Amino acid sequence: MTLTEVARLAGVSVATASKALNGRSQVAARTRARVLQAAEQLSFVPNTLAQGLLVGRTGTVGLLTSDLQGRFVLPILMGAEDAFGAGRVNVFLCDARGDTIREQHQLKALLSRRVDGLIVVGSRTDSRPSVGHDLPVPVVYVYAPSDDPEDLSLVPDNVAAGRLAVEHLISCGRSRIAHVTGDPSYAAAQDRVTGARAALDAAGLELVGEVMYSEWSERWGRDATAVLLERYPDIDAVLCGSDQIARGALDTARDQGRKVPGDIAVIGFDNWGEMVTNSRPELTSIDPNLQLLGRSAAQRVFAALDGEELGRGVHTQAPRLVIRGSTVARR
Repeated sequence: MTLTEVARLAGVSVATASKALNGRSQVAARTRARVLQAAEQLSFVPNTLAQGLLVGRTGTVGLLTSDLQGRFVLPILMGAEDAFGAGRVNVFLCDARGDTIREQHQLKALLSRRVDGLIVVGSRTDSRPSVGHDLPVPVVYVYAPSDDPEDLSLVPDNVAAGRLAVEHLISCGRSRIAHVTGDPSYAAAQDRVTGARAALDAAGLELVGEVMYSEWSERWGRDATAVLLERYPDIDAVLCGSDQIARGALDTARDQGRKVPGDIAVIGFDNWGEMVTNSRPELTSIDPNLQLLGRSAAQRVFAALDGEELGRGVHTQAPRLVIRGSTVARR
């Protein structure tokens, strides 16, 4: 089957059919759906190599990261790959390992592969140095914003995440809320505290005790929660700065005979896969929507190639609440 036959069946021009199949933004949603339906009906498979040569593209994006563990970069990578449907975008992943010289080497390697654009992903939400403006392809920063306001950065909204977590705890009838979080030098930790305090202020409440900072670990979650329950035995919720910390908080609550969520509710951040579903009980968490960030980044890259403005500045992505048994009892 040919593109002409797809266009004929969909009742559109060949140019419109091509734009619809390539995910271009100039095509109305209903028209795109009609073209995709016609292509499926005719079992039409576009020649991606030919398409790339026609528009001077390879259909690939370079993803440059320093996230050694892959906890944040992998969802972003999956979102970028699925930006226009499965198999439409290929992503080359390069790990700079936090080394500036290695990052420059990886950058040159990606450009030598003629990638259509670059997505630069940090391992934390603190700003990072820009890779510059003299590159031949669009560049989007994800998770960690660029320190150059002229660059486009897409980041999770951690202030909103902290606010959302506390609003959920309050809606569950909690009013004696303590906060255990990680390294205070992380912007994510401070932003979540800011959001949490804003939600508490709006409800006429305050955190129980001071914010407890240390490392992002289950061990810290266990130790800090033990201290909290000794100092403030009447707390009814622990807001944890990560799912790891929350897992530790659950352990201590169980060890001390506290029912979760009956006596005390526990909530985490990041919605980290098996970490939350294998908790006892399963852990309520705030999801930063990293796949959506990756998808948005890839879409921005290809929209820029179509002549649209890439944009500039820092843009935040709203989080979502994933409710499980650590805050709401399962029936």
